[in-house]
Amino acid sequence: MSPQPTGHLHGNDLILTRTFRASIDDVWTSVTDPESTARWFARWEGEGGAGKTVRLQLVHEKGQPWSEAMIETCDPPHHLALAMKDEFGDWRVELSLTQTGDTTELRFVHHLTDRNLAGEVGPGWEYYLDMLVAAREAKPFPTFDDYYPAQKGYYVEGADGGSRT
Repeated sequence: MSPQPTGHLHGNDLILTRTFRASIDDVWTSVTDPESTARWFARWEGEGGAGKTVRLQLVHEKGQPWSEAMIETCDPPHHLALAMKDEFGDWRVELSLTQTGDTTELRFVHHLTDRNLAGEVGPGWEYYLDMLVAAREAKPFPTFDDYYPAQKGYYVEGADGGSRT
C-alpha cells in the first residue's frame, strides 16, 4: 500500500509537515548536520551559514548529482532557507521547527515557481521527509516508486485549483 500524501498547496507554496517526539535541537541536527543529512537526503560540503553557498550531493538520486545551495537564512534551531538551481530549475525551500513540550514539528515549504509543478515535486518531498522519519527511527527506508506516480494526482488536483489549503 502506498503512503498517503500529506502536503497541501497554498498559492504557489507546497507545504508539508512532520512531527517528531524529540527536542528541537535534535531535529535541527537531523536536517543540518552533514552526516545526518547524508542518511536521508544529501551529503553536503562547505561552510554553513547565512549568505554562504554549500555543495549538495543528492545521494538517493540516480547518478548522485551535485548541486549548489545558497543558504538564504540560518537561524538555529528554528529556521533554514535555501535557494538551489540545477538542470530541473530553481528551487527555494524553507524548513521551520517548532517545539511544544517533547514534540517538534518540522514545517517544510517549497516555494514553487509554478504551482503546476506540484504533481512532480510533491511526491518527491513526501518521499524525502519520510526518509528523514525512517533515518531518525532506524526503520527501513521507503521506496520512491511507492510515492511517484501514485501521489501525482493528489498534487495535480491541488495545483488545478483544488482546495488543499
